[in-house]
Amino acid sequence: MRHSNTRLEHTPREGRSVQAFAPGRVNLIGEHTDYNDGLCLPFAVERGVSVTAEPAPGREIETHALDLDEHDRFELDGEIESGDGWRRFVRGAVAELQREGIELRPCSLTITGDLPRGSGLSSSAAVCVSLCLALCAIAEAQPPEPIALARLCSRIENDWTGAQTGLLDQLAALCGKRGHAVRIDMRGPRLRTIPLDLADHALAVVDSGASRNIAVSGYNERREECRAACRELGVDSLRDATGSEGLPEPLDRRVRHVIAENDRVDAAVAALEAGDLAGLGRLLDTSHRSLRDDYEVSVPEVERAVQECRRAGALGARIMGGGFGGSVLALFHGDAQLPPGAVSVEPGPAARLL
Repeated sequence: MRHSNTRLEHTPREGRSVQAFAPGRVNLIGEHTDYNDGLCLPFAVERGVSVTAEPAPGREIETHALDLDEHDRFELDGEIESGDGWRRFVRGAVAELQREGIELRPCSLTITGDLPRGSGLSSSAAVCVSLCLALCAIAEAQPPEPIALARLCSRIENDWTGAQTGLLDQLAALCGKRGHAVRIDMRGPRLRTIPLDLADHALAVVDSGASRNIAVSGYNERREECRAACRELGVDSLRDATGSEGLPEPLDRRVRHVIAENDRVDAAVAALEAGDLAGLGRLLDTSHRSLRDDYEVSVPEVERAVQECRRAGALGARIMGGGFGGSVLALFHGDAQLPPGAVSVEPGPAARLL
C-alpha cells in the first residue's frame, strides 16, 4: 500500500491555541543509506515532541522550551539570526516557512516532549515537524504536503543547526502508520507501508548512555566520505555503486556498508512478510557488524549495550540512528526479561494536529 500525501489541516478559532505533535522514530534497518539515495525501513513511535501555539500581540515569536525551562524571543519580520542550541530549530522553522511564502503570525510557542535528546530516536526531526505544523496552524495556513515538508525540515537541520541529515527521520515522522513500518526508497522518494507484525516478539530500545551531538560527531565526516567515494567511482550517488573494488581505505568499507545495507532492507521486508523473526534478528546483527566495522559509527558504550541485549536473549541487536552513541535496537521474545532501562517500542501514527 502506498502512502498518500494527505495534507494536514487545522483552522483555529479566533484567540484559541493549537497543538501539534510529531513522533520520534525507530529505524528497523537501513542505516546511513538515506543520504545515499538508498533504502530504509523506519517506523514512527508513540513518544515525540508537542508544540503548543497561542496567538500573541505585536510582531514577535516567543518560545518556551518547557523541559529546559529556557526562553527565546525574536522579531517575525526582517532577517532572522540563527541563535544557539534549540533556538536554531525555532528560528529556522520560521525562516524556512516564510521563504516558502507562508505568511506566519506572531505567537507564543511552548515546546515539550518525552523523547530523550541524543538517544538516536530523532528528537531533532520531531521538533522541526511539530514546530512547522503548529506555526502553520496558528496562522491558518496550509502546510506543505508531507514530502515537501520533510525537505523543508531537513533544511532546518542542515542549514540552521549544521547537522547534514537526510530525509529518513522527517519522512518517518510525517508518513508513519500505526502497526506498520515504512519502506522508503530515497530515490524519489517512494514510500510503501509494511505491516510490522511481530507475533509474540517485541522490539526494544536500550540507551547506551553515550549521548552524541550529531552536528559535531563523525556523521558529517561520513557524508563527506560518501561524496568522495562517488567522485572516485564516477557515480552521482552510492545507490548506483556496484562494488567497492579499487577504492582507498576507508572509502571502500563505507561503500561496502551502503550496498549491503540496501540489500538488508529488502531482506528484512521479506522476513516480515514470511513471519521469519529469527531471520530478522540475524539481519539486525549483520547490520550492526557492518555499522561497527565498515562504517565505524559505534563506540564502546554502544558495544556494551549490544552485549547486554544478547545476554538477555535478544534475537538480534544493532546500533541505530546517526551513531557515535545513542541507542541500540533489539528484538526479543515476548516473554524475555528486558535489560534494565530498555523501553519497548511499537509503531505509532504520524505527526498530527491535536
